[in-house]
Amino acid sequence: MAKSGIEGDLQARNVLSSINGVAPLIMEVSAGLTGRWTGGHSSLDSMCSHALVPSGKMFRPILVLESALAVGGDARVVLPAAMGAESGHVASLVHDDIIDDDEIRRGKPSVQHQFGVDNAIVAGDALIFDLFLSLAECRKTGAADSRIVAAFDVVARRGIELCRGQIMEAEICERMDFDREAYLTMAGLKTASLFKGACECGALLGGGDDAMVEALSRYAENLGIAFQIHDDLLSYTRETGVMGKPDTSDVRNGRLTLPVILAYELGDSMDRLAITDGLSGEGDPTANRQALITILERTGALAGTERLAAHYSRQAVDALAGLPVTLSRERLARFAEEAIDRDR
Repeated sequence: MAKSGIEGDLQARNVLSSINGVAPLIMEVSAGLTGRWTGGHSSLDSMCSHALVPSGKMFRPILVLESALAVGGDARVVLPAAMGAESGHVASLVHDDIIDDDEIRRGKPSVQHQFGVDNAIVAGDALIFDLFLSLAECRKTGAADSRIVAAFDVVARRGIELCRGQIMEAEICERMDFDREAYLTMAGLKTASLFKGACECGALLGGGDDAMVEALSRYAENLGIAFQIHDDLLSYTRETGVMGKPDTSDVRNGRLTLPVILAYELGDSMDRLAITDGLSGEGDPTANRQALITILERTGALAGTERLAAHYSRQAVDALAGLPVTLSRERLARFAEEAIDRDR
């Protein structure tokens, strides 16, 4: 039986803990995020707590901590930045749910469904500011001011890239542009940017040199693309109860994800017409999704998407060759493999 809510999150956390030496610190990150918002009594506290608790898989905080360790730094110095990485990520999810009009996130009502769109926008904004506040708090844990400024620069740049990716995705969908390269560029901006920001911040605040920061940036870019490609697969291979978000969201919003793009490339004229119709937003989204799944399976698009996810996962692992051989480097490599072998 599929697990959901807190039970599912703990199950996912246990899987990660088995490969991750920073598991105790991740529990501190989770507790810190909970305490940050549940201690207050304002509506904003309630909304941010709703968005953050229970926490998800904590991918980005793990990347911050392991990146710091991989360059020879102290993970406790970057602990506030790890908290901020999760706040920034969750802020993007809150805003995504508004854009997509999704009512479910992490197995419970999305912030905009629970509190209204206007309030959700403000909550997402607050979590973005919390990201920057968390970076500043690294002064108290021993990070050099110059490195904190560099981390601010990285986060701001990666945040702008994320926004560019979001707009690019909307343009691709509006044009119904079944262009594989355009999609990969978009994924590198929309998804990989936050992965890059997490790894670069961890490396910078951990005292890494330019070569180390660059190696982790390349690792994160490929990891982020692999992660997004796998997410695209989950929309057509897993159900809402497993994913914790609507399985019809991509179909309902006419989103051109990689499996659909590959099916359009591999299919015949009838397939292409059916794909276009299925993403038109008309008709029953559940029936449209099932029709698309049939085409994706018959054309081999699902298998092709899996191969591409594996390709980018390998590229991520190869990028780590520029780092010293450490347990953290090994864990980051295994993390890239686990990222494309998950069910949510």
